[in-house]
Amino acid sequence: MAQRAVQLDRDIISCPICLDLLKDPVTTPCGHSYCKNCINDHWDTEDERRIHSCPQCRKSFTPRPELLKNTMLAALVEELKKTGLQAAPADHCYAGPEDVACDVCTGRKLRALKSCLQCVASYCEKHLQPHYESPTFKKHKLVEPSKKLQENICSRHDEVMKMFCRTDQQCICYLCSMEEHKGHDTVSAAAERTERQRELEGSRQNIQQGIQDREEDVKVLQQEVEAINGSADEAVEHSEKIFTELIRLMEKRRSDVKQQVRSQQETEVSRVKELQEKLEQEITELKRKDAELKKLSHTEDHTQFLHNYPSLSALSESTHSSSINIRPLKYFEDVTAAVSEVRDKLQDVLRDTWTNISLTVTQVDVLLSQPEPKTRADFLRYSCDITLDLNTAYTELLLSDGNRKATSVRRQQSYSDHPDRFTNWCQVLSRESLTGRCYWEVERREGAVGVAVAYKNISRAGDSHECLFGFNDKSWMLSCSTGSYNFHHNKVQTPVSGPVSSRVGVYLDHSAGILSFYSVSETITLLHRVQTTFTQPLYAGLWFDYLFSFPGVSAEFCKGK
Repeated sequence: MAQRAVQLDRDIISCPICLDLLKDPVTTPCGHSYCKNCINDHWDTEDERRIHSCPQCRKSFTPRPELLKNTMLAALVEELKKTGLQAAPADHCYAGPEDVACDVCTGRKLRALKSCLQCVASYCEKHLQPHYESPTFKKHKLVEPSKKLQENICSRHDEVMKMFCRTDQQCICYLCSMEEHKGHDTVSAAAERTERQRELEGSRQNIQQGIQDREEDVKVLQQEVEAINGSADEAVEHSEKIFTELIRLMEKRRSDVKQQVRSQQETEVSRVKELQEKLEQEITELKRKDAELKKLSHTEDHTQFLHNYPSLSALSESTHSSSINIRPLKYFEDVTAAVSEVRDKLQDVLRDTWTNISLTVTQVDVLLSQPEPKTRADFLRYSCDITLDLNTAYTELLLSDGNRKATSVRRQQSYSDHPDRFTNWCQVLSRESLTGRCYWEVERREGAVGVAVAYKNISRAGDSHECLFGFNDKSWMLSCSTGSYNFHHNKVQTPVSGPVSSRVGVYLDHSAGILSFYSVSETITLLHRVQTTFTQPLYAGLWFDYLFSFPGVSAEFCKGK
């Protein structure tokens, strides 16, 4: 019980300056207590300013106040010294599960304040004092408390490892350097640390530069996001207005047609009814005359018959037969045909221009470019269905299988004239335009076939090279024959080596300017790769060597998977 009675919070009887038990405790005018020597040393450093302050509350005193002994605290400290007891430290001073404990403390250990690399031990505030006060420990290296001090001890010789073997890239003690590491390139751990520290600083500079570069990239991407959102919102708003105007115009035209038809209907019906009423009046009059003539024909008095006949016979002479020309029952079919024609033209316009509208939605993948696919499964992620445009087909090409297959037939097909048709070269283009990332495969059947891409504005009429795939700056083509490949662009032919297969894969990354051709069988092998800048949407094409492709040679766009 006596022991508990004298246990106090260490903060109460400790000096705020040296953090140890008070020695000759004195009290300042503001009421705070210190060791006499500690507060005098503190004020000695402030003499030049002639202002002396309390280290705790910072209250200033002028002149330097006289210090009075705190008799009560002095008695309490003396009593503790006589009983051999120490003030109990506060709970927060004890080492917890995550803290480094003092290696000197017995019983409940205090939290370590520093670790000594020479002693390979950790010390609390009290047990650390000899390292500050004794000259013996002045050269010892104190560091932040560490639980890994034993890792600094050589497991073989139980010595502190103060050296580094560059040959074996490990820390060693001085005995190791004379035994198993004898003759190796060894330096002090401090020297190696200095060298590695320079490397570390260089690495940090590279990392910091990388962080800075990426932060700039993040800002650019954020600006890109804002620009995309703003542009998209503006495009949606404007397109909504335009489509609203189109709908309003269509509604007005529909109302006008309806009103005109109803007005004409009313006019025609009125005319017909007027004629109908006239005819009904004539019918009534003719019936009346017929009744009078019938009555006269039944008169038995001959004299009376002859007397009335002249006036009644005049009635029959005034009658006449009317002639009405009825038109075929196609009164408003011309209107329906005209409206249908408008619908068809509008559909054509929307179909032809929709691709151009879609292309204005640019893809944001330039800043974060994606790696080119490596396996066929990767390519098939970008596969697309391609159909051929009948309006572009040479007249001796037969399209089939949903316009995915083209066959050289060497006989004229009954195709209508069209400005998009190739007139002299045996080739055809796709209906679909190609942008972004696309992949497709072409299966060919014998003969010489070319797999191509081209801009829509490639020339069509005539036999000049401006119309032929691969012989101008508007098209690229890989020609495939029985045993070889050749790549063509802008009149330049490049021989291509690789496994010959009946199937050719084509990969397009429009924004990155990449066009690649592959031989596809059980494996996929790169044949030729183009890196350029595409300025327009591309269209897939097929070409048939008219001289060496006998009838029946075909090529087909495989369905996307």
